[in-house]
Amino acid sequence: MSQEQEPTGSHTPADGTGTAVNGTGSSHDGRLAADENAQTLTTRQGHPVYDNQNSRTVGNRGPVTLENYQLLEKISHFDRERIPERVVHARGAGAHGVFEAYGKVGDEPIEKYTRAKLFNTPGKQTPVFVRFSSVIHGGHSPETLRDPRGFAVKFYTEDGNWDLVGNNLKVFFIRDALKFPDMVHSLKPDPVTNRQDGGRIFDFMSNTPESVHMLTFLFSPWGIPANYRQMQGSGVNTYKWVNKEGVGVLVKYHWEPLQGIKNLTQPEAEAIQAKNFNHATEDLFEAIEAGNFPQWELRVQIMEDGEHPELDFDPLDDTKLWPDDQFPQLPVGKMTLNRNPENYFAEVEQVAFGTGVLVDGLDFSDDKMLQGRTFSYSDTQRYRVGTNYLQLPINAPKKHVATNQRDGQMTYHVDAAPNQNPHVNYEPSSLNGLTESPRAGAEHEPMYQARLVRQKVDRHGDVDFKQAGERWNLHEEWEKEDLINNLTDALSAAIPEVQNRMVELFTRCDAEYGRRLRESLENVAKNPSAASSRYMGGRARNSNGKDAQAVRQAEEMAHDAKPY
Repeated sequence: MSQEQEPTGSHTPADGTGTAVNGTGSSHDGRLAADENAQTLTTRQGHPVYDNQNSRTVGNRGPVTLENYQLLEKISHFDRERIPERVVHARGAGAHGVFEAYGKVGDEPIEKYTRAKLFNTPGKQTPVFVRFSSVIHGGHSPETLRDPRGFAVKFYTEDGNWDLVGNNLKVFFIRDALKFPDMVHSLKPDPVTNRQDGGRIFDFMSNTPESVHMLTFLFSPWGIPANYRQMQGSGVNTYKWVNKEGVGVLVKYHWEPLQGIKNLTQPEAEAIQAKNFNHATEDLFEAIEAGNFPQWELRVQIMEDGEHPELDFDPLDDTKLWPDDQFPQLPVGKMTLNRNPENYFAEVEQVAFGTGVLVDGLDFSDDKMLQGRTFSYSDTQRYRVGTNYLQLPINAPKKHVATNQRDGQMTYHVDAAPNQNPHVNYEPSSLNGLTESPRAGAEHEPMYQARLVRQKVDRHGDVDFKQAGERWNLHEEWEKEDLINNLTDALSAAIPEVQNRMVELFTRCDAEYGRRLRESLENVAKNPSAASSRYMGGRARNSNGKDAQAVRQAEEMAHDAKPY
């Protein structure tokens, strides 16, 4: 019930002032006590606060007494104003908007491939909330750091919520969720020094050859998007679409910014960071505030369901791209972000996404990473925000909800139907409980005939290196130069064995790629004075030693600094 609505029950005056409390109220009840108005400060219990400046004390100098209910409530709530930070994707910005369907996939009727209702009618609009984020670094880290960027979209569809959770880069470091905690640990700060360390990062990556494709993106300018508005998005994992007949196809999702794409070199990012560590959040907020609404087109790649032995990669492997010339990106709709959050914490921080949040007509593939993420994401939200996180307004679907789930921490209301028997919180029942929905189409029933094993994806040849080499050759020369400099910077913190292993892996991607990295590492080893800054525990190259001297002086000053 909104604040404008009248609470149920009769209203009778109380001594000519205020409103007597009769009938059923709500958490947004608008009734006032005597001498109150809508701006009167109260406690969470509804008690009017007549002195918000002074605690109740023994004399005006204290001590404070334990019965200071207002003080204790205010301070104890303040102590809990932060929920646990996301382990990954901690730093984020968000906005509301709308997704408009084209009603087709390319030039074909979309119903041929999916019965999902949000796509089926030209011009159909679905509200969305988007959260952009950095992945590895903490909640107040600079937005100029080299890091994948999260690109998560919550669609509030007529059939309930759909969360399309992905990144700006179209591939990932690993293809099995069993390795995810180890990958994140290698990228996070050292557990002893609390510093991010290129030696640790490449120790893991050099033993994980499937990572070279992602590294070829991440250490190029594509690893630092200039802002969120000019950033691509991707679902990364492979999903399925299912039609009325229950026939499924494999799909990949891509967001293409209609503002164009813009990335930063490492020196450009450092120049911004020297002035502004919130630049991407600021850019998004101010653009929307000024009416310059950013837009993205949603495009999909479609492939027949199956193992596809004719391809030199597994279509379920999230470290690989589907070549556009074989599987073209087909437009299905356009998203516009047109409204900023009213409260950052309530919306951007508490919004909760999950790769398992799909609507009818959308389905899972057998992608190992996707299936691991599907457990992890929602489990994280239950821990971080609470058991009833889906009752928060930012997460709640914009439609009827009726479940038999009850209770738990911070229950906001009961998910019961208006005429449901309140004694029946189970199904099936003959006592006016909830009932199952009719099916919207035939069930998708994939067939499996295989042993339960622990094995890598079965593909022959240099499957982990081919696409990374192709990406190297697609980079422009300035991107290649920035990539080599950044890899040199980070790898300079690694032991020679790790450096040699990474050079060998990149050489298998492309001979020039490996040769240039080797020469760059050797040059810095011979000429340490060329180092200009420390990055991931390593050293960044520069054409002169002046900046290096300034950095060393700054480090010495910091080391010798005295306390106040």
